[in-house]
Amino acid sequence: MNTERNFFSLHLPLASAPMFALLGAQFVSALADNVLFILVLALIRESGGNGMIPLVQEFFVFAFILLAPFVGPFADSQPKGRVMLLANGVKLLGAAYILAGGNALVGYAIVGAGAAAYSPAKYGILTQFFDPARLVKANGWLEGSTIAAILLGVVLGGFLADHDMQLALWLAVGLYGLASLLNLFIPRLPPEKALQHGRAWHFLQAFWRDVKTLFRLPDARFSLLGTGLFWACGATLRLLLFAWVPAALLIDDTQTPANLMGVVSIGIVVGAALAGMLVKLSNVNRVLFGGVLLGPLILALAFQGGIVSTALLLGAIGLAGGYFAIPLNALLQETGHETIGAGRALAVQNFTENGFMLLMVGVYYAISHYALDAQQLVAVFGGFMLLGMSWLALGRLRLAR
Repeated sequence: MNTERNFFSLHLPLASAPMFALLGAQFVSALADNVLFILVLALIRESGGNGMIPLVQEFFVFAFILLAPFVGPFADSQPKGRVMLLANGVKLLGAAYILAGGNALVGYAIVGAGAAAYSPAKYGILTQFFDPARLVKANGWLEGSTIAAILLGVVLGGFLADHDMQLALWLAVGLYGLASLLNLFIPRLPPEKALQHGRAWHFLQAFWRDVKTLFRLPDARFSLLGTGLFWACGATLRLLLFAWVPAALLIDDTQTPANLMGVVSIGIVVGAALAGMLVKLSNVNRVLFGGVLLGPLILALAFQGGIVSTALLLGAIGLAGGYFAIPLNALLQETGHETIGAGRALAVQNFTENGFMLLMVGVYYAISHYALDAQQLVAVFGGFMLLGMSWLALGRLRLAR
């Protein structure tokens, strides 16, 4: 553990100027991400390409998978606040490309490349700010700011998509610029590990070693598989809502599914807060309850026909997911800091999570072309989540015994 981390672990409270700078930058950047996500979906629907909607998520996450071997070592070899600044600049370029009339999927892929570099830096810096005892709470704060941004972003994006698309795109560009400015207020901390120069093949070999190292460690493996399942669930559910709402609720606009996505976000905030109060790294298996609940709750969604019952159920899905996933982030950060470096560990996490997303959204894209209606698709998805989370929980409990 380096001297810089010792200083901040002992002297940096959660409510401090550096932490607020990090939270502010993350909130604004995530707000822009989610406004832009809704706008890209709306642009594709306007062009008559409803069948292309699942590809929006695929284009975004592909950058995470492609760049995973490189962004982790880069984040650990530089001051992480400056990495976040560079990454927001890339996001700004992607949004500006769409604003200038470029292909929305290509522009969103560029934003995905910026997000891939941003993620290991924003989470990895927490291990330099805080000791293990406060990592779960710090993650709760960071995830809380992210989920609040998702909530506001999807609602704002849905409203503007139905009223003024050009203004919305300008807003996304401006928000990325503001996030870059806020990154300048994050302290310039020393790098965790020096960057080993070499050819791309050397980075791929090193990344594969990192993957094998983390999957050999029970805590890291649990975190990687758990968060992978959770975020694959979230990515697929976001897309499913745009098909399910018109079929089940008979409402055909952009605002309603966006608002329901916001309800999920509120649930995640509440779940993250509960996790911060009830879960520590020493009793992390408590999160299994939330994970196992996800499958039955999604299955129940398939049988809803009213907006109020749907909103309540989606809030419960978010709560269970937030309670499950947030402590697992802290578990991986601490394990990574003690082994291969937090940034590199988070790059492996991004690779795993986005691999799960790519697979699950790809399966959704494939089966959506068969004779299944939206309710049946939700039921299939819920059954898959129930099986996946049950398998993960049984393995973890068997290991504990």
